Amino acid sequence: MSTSETVIAHLIELRTRVLNSAVAMLLVFVCIFPWASDLYTLLAQPLLSKLPKGGQMIATDVTTPFFVPLKVALMAAFLISLPYILYQIWRFIAPGLYEHERRWIFPLVTASLLLFFSGMAFAYFAVFPVVFGFITASAPVGVAVMTDIDKYLSFVLSMFVAFGITFQVPIAVILLVKTGMVTTAKLREIRPYVIVGAFVIGAIFTPPDVVSQFMLAVPLWLLYEAGIVVAGWMSRPVKATDKPD
Repeated sequence: MSTSETVIAHLIELRTRVLNSAVAMLLVFVCIFPWASDLYTLLAQPLLSKLPKGGQMIATDVTTPFFVPLKVALMAAFLISLPYILYQIWRFIAPGLYEHERRWIFPLVTASLLLFFSGMAFAYFAVFPVVFGFITASAPVGVAVMTDIDKYLSFVLSMFVAFGITFQVPIAVILLVKTGMVTTAKLREIRPYVIVGAFVIGAIFTPPDVVSQFMLAVPLWLLYEAGIVVAGWMSRPVKATDKPD
């Protein structure tokens, strides 16, 4: 097969994988769209539960009540179909990988996906109640907390991304060790700097209270330690089997 034919074959394969992913996401979106408003209510529950009695959220634009739940439904459709999308990506790149690369890339991608979802869940169930409780309690007397639903969605998405990326620390550590860029001994040596950096990140991405900063910094540090342990286990040399005389 000539070079041009190979390129065309790869482009056709890429188009097929992209089309499969788009169709899967569209089907999921069509199925969950009737419950788009319910999905937004579920997403907003951490804030709604902390508002004073009679408090509510507001929509300041004419089209916001329609488009914001639509965005939530799209986000949910993407997350639900993400495993299938990653599978399509894997089917496209797997033929070009060596056998040993397949053995450790697929588990890392799977672990990365699970960690990202875990970061989102941690933000929703553990961080949001603390953050919104602090924000509503800090409102001056006479000030009604009524957040715009579009701005709330933007805040929540940014927090989801921040915690999802933060929970990728073990994967980053493993890749650094696996590619030989750094050793586990060096990672242990720089541990104090990592701990300080974790609290700096916690101060940037959370409200200015100690509790919420600890809720990001401590998991970040623990995930770093977990990455060192797993990387050390994966980089151990395989013992040769003794042969009989």
